[in-house]
Amino acid sequence: MAILEKPKEKGITIDLTGPQGNAFYLLGIASKFGRELGWDRDEIEIVLREMKRGDYENLITVFDKYFGDFVTLYK
Repeated sequence: MAILEKPKEKGITIDLTGPQGNAFYLLGIASKFGRELGWDRDEIEIVLREMKRGDYENLITVFDKYFGDFVTLYK
């Protein structure tokens, strides 16, 4: 029998059931990621407004739309 290593997660993970699942945290991290991606202030504001436009499900759907390529969200 061999002991296997747990596969490492690729990219960034956010557990939505924990403190990182807080809407304010997600808005803040979206702003941070936007800056890191070189977006200007207006582009970041457009994403933040879209995230705030609906309920919590909308917020995480929009977050995933823009950052899902490098962030994995867990419910």
